[in-house]
Amino acid sequence: MPIQNKNNKIKKWIIFGCVLVLLCCFAWYENHHLVVTYYDYESNKIADGLNGYRIVQISDLHNATFGKDNNKLISKIINLSPDIVVITGDIVDSNHTDIDGAIQFVQNISKTCPVYYVTGNHEYWLDEADSQALMKGLEGAGAVILNNEKVTVNKGTASFELIGLDDKSLGDNTLKSLTDKCSDEDFTVALAHEPQYIQEYSCTKTDLLLSGHAHGGQFILPFIGAVVAPDQGFLPEYTAGEYQMNKMTMFVSRGLGNSVIPVRLFNDPEIVCIELKSR
Repeated sequence: MPIQNKNNKIKKWIIFGCVLVLLCCFAWYENHHLVVTYYDYESNKIADGLNGYRIVQISDLHNATFGKDNNKLISKIINLSPDIVVITGDIVDSNHTDIDGAIQFVQNISKTCPVYYVTGNHEYWLDEADSQALMKGLEGAGAVILNNEKVTVNKGTASFELIGLDDKSLGDNTLKSLTDKCSDEDFTVALAHEPQYIQEYSCTKTDLLLSGHAHGGQFILPFIGAVVAPDQGFLPEYTAGEYQMNKMTMFVSRGLGNSVIPVRLFNDPEIVCIELKSR
Protein backbone atom coordinates (compact mmCIF):
# COMPACT_ATOMS: atom_id res chain seq x y z
CA MET A 1 0.00 0.00 0.00
CA PRO A 2 1.40 3.46 -0.90
CA ILE A 3 2.50 5.50 2.13
CA GLN A 4 0.18 8.42 1.15
CA ASN A 5 -2.92 6.17 1.08
CA LYS A 6 -1.94 4.59 4.38
CA ASN A 7 -1.54 8.03 6.01
CA ASN A 8 -4.95 9.15 4.66
CA LYS A 9 -6.58 6.05 6.10
CA ILE A 10 -4.99 6.69 9.49
CA LYS A 11 -6.18 10.32 9.40
CA LYS A 12 -9.76 9.21 8.63
CA TRP A 13 -9.74 6.80 11.59
CA ILE A 14 -8.35 9.53 13.87
CA ILE A 15 -11.06 11.97 12.73
CA PHE A 16 -13.74 9.31 13.17
CA GLY A 17 -12.44 8.52 16.66
CA CYS A 18 -12.40 12.20 17.65
CA VAL A 19 -15.97 12.71 16.38
CA LEU A 20 -17.14 9.62 18.26
CA VAL A 21 -15.54 10.84 21.50
CA LEU A 22 -17.11 14.29 21.08
CA LEU A 23 -20.54 12.77 20.46
CA CYS A 24 -20.23 10.59 23.55
CA CYS A 25 -19.18 13.60 25.65
CA PHE A 26 -22.08 15.65 24.27
CA ALA A 27 -24.56 12.85 25.00
CA TRP A 28 -23.25 12.51 28.56
CA TYR A 29 -23.53 16.27 29.09
CA GLU A 30 -27.06 16.40 27.69
CA ASN A 31 -28.19 13.75 30.15
CA HIS A 32 -26.37 15.05 33.25
CA HIS A 33 -26.56 18.84 32.96
CA LEU A 34 -29.11 19.73 35.63
CA VAL A 35 -31.14 22.90 35.15
CA VAL A 36 -33.75 24.64 37.30
CA THR A 37 -36.84 26.14 35.67
CA TYR A 38 -38.57 28.85 37.72
CA TYR A 39 -42.25 29.75 37.53
CA ASP A 40 -44.30 32.33 39.41
CA TYR A 41 -47.92 31.37 39.95
CA GLU A 42 -50.19 34.26 40.94
CA SER A 43 -53.77 34.01 42.16
CA ASN A 44 -56.20 35.94 44.35
CA LYS A 45 -56.97 32.57 46.01
CA ILE A 46 -53.45 32.45 47.47
CA ALA A 47 -53.42 33.89 50.99
CA ASP A 48 -50.88 36.54 51.94
CA GLY A 49 -49.25 34.03 54.27
CA LEU A 50 -48.38 31.88 51.24
CA ASN A 51 -46.77 34.70 49.30
CA GLY A 52 -43.32 33.43 48.28
CA TYR A 53 -44.15 29.82 49.17
CA ARG A 54 -41.91 27.49 47.14
CA ILE A 55 -42.95 24.16 45.66
CA VAL A 56 -40.08 22.20 44.10
CA GLN A 57 -41.15 19.45 41.70
CA ILE A 58 -39.13 16.34 40.90
CA SER A 59 -40.42 14.04 38.19
CA ASP A 60 -39.35 10.95 36.24
CA LEU A 61 -36.08 10.31 38.02
CA HIS A 62 -36.07 6.74 36.68
CA ASN A 63 -33.24 5.85 39.08
CA ALA A 64 -30.90 8.33 37.35
CA THR A 65 -28.01 9.59 39.46
CA PHE A 66 -26.40 13.01 39.49
CA GLY A 67 -23.19 12.75 41.45
CA LYS A 68 -22.36 10.17 44.10
CA ASP A 69 -25.55 9.19 45.96
CA ASN A 70 -27.33 11.90 43.94
CA ASN A 71 -25.52 14.61 45.93
CA LYS A 72 -25.60 17.11 43.01
CA LEU A 73 -29.36 16.76 42.65
CA ILE A 74 -29.97 16.90 46.39
CA SER A 75 -27.78 20.00 46.79
CA LYS A 76 -29.61 21.82 44.00
CA ILE A 77 -32.98 21.01 45.58
CA ILE A 78 -31.91 22.11 49.07
CA ASN A 79 -30.36 25.32 47.72
CA LEU A 80 -33.77 26.29 46.34
CA SER A 81 -35.09 26.49 49.95
CA PRO A 82 -38.35 24.68 49.15
CA ASP A 83 -41.30 24.74 51.53
CA ILE A 84 -42.28 21.36 50.11
CA VAL A 85 -40.96 18.95 47.50
CA VAL A 86 -43.44 17.06 45.33
CA ILE A 87 -42.47 13.95 43.36
CA THR A 88 -44.78 13.33 40.41
CA GLY A 89 -44.09 9.68 39.66
CA ASP A 90 -41.56 7.32 38.07
CA ILE A 91 -38.97 7.72 40.81
CA VAL A 92 -37.78 4.23 39.80
CA ASP A 93 -37.51 2.54 36.43
CA SER A 94 -39.08 -0.87 35.98
CA ASN A 95 -36.28 -1.93 33.59
CA HIS A 96 -33.38 -1.30 36.00
CA THR A 97 -34.99 -0.86 39.39
CA ASP A 98 -33.02 0.50 42.33
CA ILE A 99 -35.40 0.59 45.29
CA ASP A 100 -32.72 1.48 47.84
CA GLY A 101 -31.45 4.39 45.74
CA ALA A 102 -34.94 5.89 45.47
CA ILE A 103 -35.54 5.52 49.20
CA GLN A 104 -32.18 7.08 50.10
CA PHE A 105 -32.89 10.05 47.81
CA VAL A 106 -36.23 10.74 49.52
CA GLN A 107 -34.71 10.25 52.95
CA ASN A 108 -32.10 12.93 52.26
CA ILE A 109 -34.69 15.40 50.98
CA SER A 110 -37.24 14.82 53.74
CA LYS A 111 -34.68 15.91 56.34
CA THR A 112 -35.05 19.48 55.09
CA CYS A 113 -38.75 19.80 54.14
CA PRO A 114 -41.95 17.77 53.69
CA VAL A 115 -42.04 15.46 50.65
CA TYR A 116 -45.25 14.44 48.86
CA TYR A 117 -45.30 11.65 46.29
CA VAL A 118 -47.65 10.17 43.68
CA THR A 119 -47.12 7.08 41.56
CA GLY A 120 -46.24 6.95 37.88
CA ASN A 121 -46.71 4.14 35.39
CA HIS A 122 -43.32 2.58 36.18
CA GLU A 123 -44.31 2.01 39.79
CA TYR A 124 -47.18 -0.12 38.49
CA TRP A 125 -44.89 -2.07 36.20
CA LEU A 126 -42.91 -3.35 39.19
CA ASP A 127 -43.55 -6.83 40.50
CA GLU A 128 -45.53 -7.10 43.73
CA ALA A 129 -42.51 -7.52 46.01
CA ASP A 130 -40.65 -4.50 44.59
CA SER A 131 -43.81 -2.39 44.65
CA GLN A 132 -44.47 -3.12 48.31
CA ALA A 133 -40.81 -2.57 49.22
CA LEU A 134 -40.81 0.81 47.44
CA MET A 135 -44.03 2.10 49.03
CA LYS A 136 -43.04 0.94 52.51
CA GLY A 137 -39.53 2.35 52.06
CA LEU A 138 -40.73 5.75 50.82
CA GLU A 139 -43.10 6.10 53.76
CA GLY A 140 -40.31 5.12 56.13
CA ALA A 141 -38.06 7.71 54.48
CA GLY A 142 -40.56 10.45 55.28
CA ALA A 143 -42.61 10.80 52.08
CA VAL A 144 -46.36 11.35 52.26
CA ILE A 145 -47.84 9.07 49.58
CA LEU A 146 -51.00 10.61 48.15
CA ASN A 147 -53.03 7.76 46.69
CA ASN A 148 -56.18 9.52 45.48
CA GLU A 149 -56.09 11.65 48.62
CA LYS A 150 -56.45 15.28 49.64
CA VAL A 151 -54.47 16.91 52.43
CA THR A 152 -54.39 20.44 53.77
CA VAL A 153 -50.92 22.00 53.70
CA ASN A 154 -50.40 24.75 56.27
CA LYS A 155 -47.97 27.60 56.66
CA GLY A 156 -48.80 29.58 59.75
CA THR A 157 -52.45 30.50 59.50
CA ALA A 158 -52.51 30.14 55.69
CA SER A 159 -53.18 26.89 53.85
CA PHE A 160 -53.95 25.24 50.53
CA GLU A 161 -55.38 21.91 49.43
CA LEU A 162 -52.98 19.37 47.93
CA ILE A 163 -54.38 16.41 45.99
CA GLY A 164 -52.42 13.42 44.71
CA LEU A 165 -53.73 11.06 42.03
CA ASP A 166 -52.77 7.43 41.68
CA ASP A 167 -51.53 6.77 38.13
CA LYS A 168 -54.45 4.42 37.49
CA SER A 169 -57.00 7.11 38.30
CA LEU A 170 -56.07 9.95 35.97
CA GLY A 171 -58.77 9.81 33.31
CA ASP A 172 -61.77 9.02 35.52
CA ASN A 173 -63.78 11.13 37.99
CA THR A 174 -61.37 10.74 40.91
CA LEU A 175 -59.96 14.27 40.74
CA LYS A 176 -63.42 15.77 40.37
CA SER A 177 -64.67 13.83 43.40
CA LEU A 178 -61.75 15.05 45.49
CA THR A 179 -61.96 18.69 44.40
CA ASP A 180 -65.73 18.74 44.91
CA LYS A 181 -64.89 18.54 48.61
CA CYS A 182 -63.06 21.88 48.31
CA SER A 183 -64.80 25.23 48.54
CA ASP A 184 -64.65 27.69 45.67
CA GLU A 185 -62.33 29.85 47.82
CA ASP A 186 -59.79 27.09 48.44
CA PHE A 187 -56.54 27.23 46.49
CA THR A 188 -56.13 23.70 45.11
CA VAL A 189 -52.95 22.06 43.80
CA ALA A 190 -53.04 18.59 42.22
CA LEU A 191 -50.27 16.12 41.40
CA ALA A 192 -50.88 13.79 38.46
CA HIS A 193 -48.14 11.93 36.60
CA GLU A 194 -49.49 12.12 33.03
CA PRO A 195 -50.34 15.44 31.31
CA GLN A 196 -52.41 14.19 28.37
CA TYR A 197 -55.56 14.14 30.55
CA ILE A 198 -55.56 17.94 30.76
CA GLN A 199 -59.12 18.14 29.46
CA GLU A 200 -60.38 15.97 32.32
CA TYR A 201 -58.24 17.80 34.89
CA SER A 202 -59.44 21.21 33.77
CA CYS A 203 -63.11 20.30 34.31
CA THR A 204 -62.54 20.18 38.08
CA LYS A 205 -61.92 22.79 40.77
CA THR A 206 -58.15 22.35 40.38
CA ASP A 207 -56.28 25.65 40.16
CA LEU A 208 -52.74 24.36 39.58
CA LEU A 209 -51.73 20.91 38.37
CA LEU A 210 -48.19 19.51 38.27
CA SER A 211 -47.31 16.69 35.90
CA GLY A 212 -44.43 14.96 34.12
CA HIS A 213 -44.26 11.67 32.17
CA ALA A 214 -43.48 13.18 28.74
CA HIS A 215 -39.70 13.49 29.28
CA GLY A 216 -39.80 16.86 27.53
CA GLY A 217 -40.45 15.08 24.24
CA GLN A 218 -37.10 13.23 24.62
CA PHE A 219 -35.52 15.00 21.61
CA ILE A 220 -36.09 18.71 21.01
CA LEU A 221 -35.23 19.67 17.43
CA PRO A 222 -35.02 23.15 15.84
CA PHE A 223 -38.21 24.16 13.96
CA ILE A 224 -39.84 20.89 15.05
CA GLY A 225 -39.85 20.94 18.85
CA ALA A 226 -40.57 17.87 20.93
CA VAL A 227 -40.37 14.64 18.95
CA VAL A 228 -41.95 11.82 20.96
CA ALA A 229 -43.60 11.26 24.34
CA PRO A 230 -45.19 8.29 26.12
CA ASP A 231 -48.93 7.98 25.40
CA GLN A 232 -48.81 11.01 23.06
CA GLY A 233 -46.75 9.53 20.25
CA PHE A 234 -44.88 11.68 17.72
CA LEU A 235 -44.97 15.49 17.86
CA PRO A 236 -46.68 15.49 21.29
CA GLU A 237 -48.61 18.50 22.52
CA TYR A 238 -47.99 18.46 26.28
CA THR A 239 -44.31 17.93 27.02
CA ALA A 240 -42.84 20.80 29.07
CA GLY A 241 -43.72 24.18 30.47
CA GLU A 242 -46.99 25.95 31.18
CA TYR A 243 -50.41 25.15 29.74
CA GLN A 244 -53.75 26.83 30.36
CA MET A 245 -57.16 25.24 29.99
CA ASN A 246 -60.41 26.65 31.35
CA LYS A 247 -59.37 28.18 34.69
CA MET A 248 -56.59 25.69 35.37
CA THR A 249 -52.83 26.04 34.90
CA MET A 250 -50.72 22.94 34.30
CA PHE A 251 -46.94 22.84 34.63
CA VAL A 252 -45.24 19.87 32.99
CA SER A 253 -41.73 18.89 34.06
CA ARG A 254 -39.25 17.56 31.51
CA GLY A 255 -38.12 15.16 34.21
CA LEU A 256 -34.66 13.97 35.11
CA GLY A 257 -34.06 10.46 33.81
CA ASN A 258 -34.68 8.23 30.82
CA SER A 259 -36.30 4.87 30.30
CA VAL A 260 -37.06 3.09 27.02
CA ILE A 261 -35.15 5.74 25.04
CA PRO A 262 -31.85 6.11 26.93
CA VAL A 263 -30.68 9.48 25.56
CA ARG A 264 -32.00 13.06 25.58
CA LEU A 265 -31.14 15.64 22.95
CA PHE A 266 -31.25 19.42 23.61
CA ASN A 267 -33.45 18.52 26.58
CA ASP A 268 -31.64 19.06 29.88
CA PRO A 269 -32.80 17.18 32.99
CA GLU A 270 -35.02 19.59 34.88
CA ILE A 271 -35.94 20.58 38.42
CA VAL A 272 -39.07 22.75 38.56
CA CYS A 273 -39.40 25.50 41.18
CA ILE A 274 -42.78 27.22 41.54
CA GLU A 275 -43.19 30.28 43.72
CA LEU A 276 -46.70 31.21 44.81
CA LYS A 277 -47.72 34.84 44.66
CA SER A 278 -50.79 36.33 46.35
CA ARG A 279 -52.61 38.80 44.16
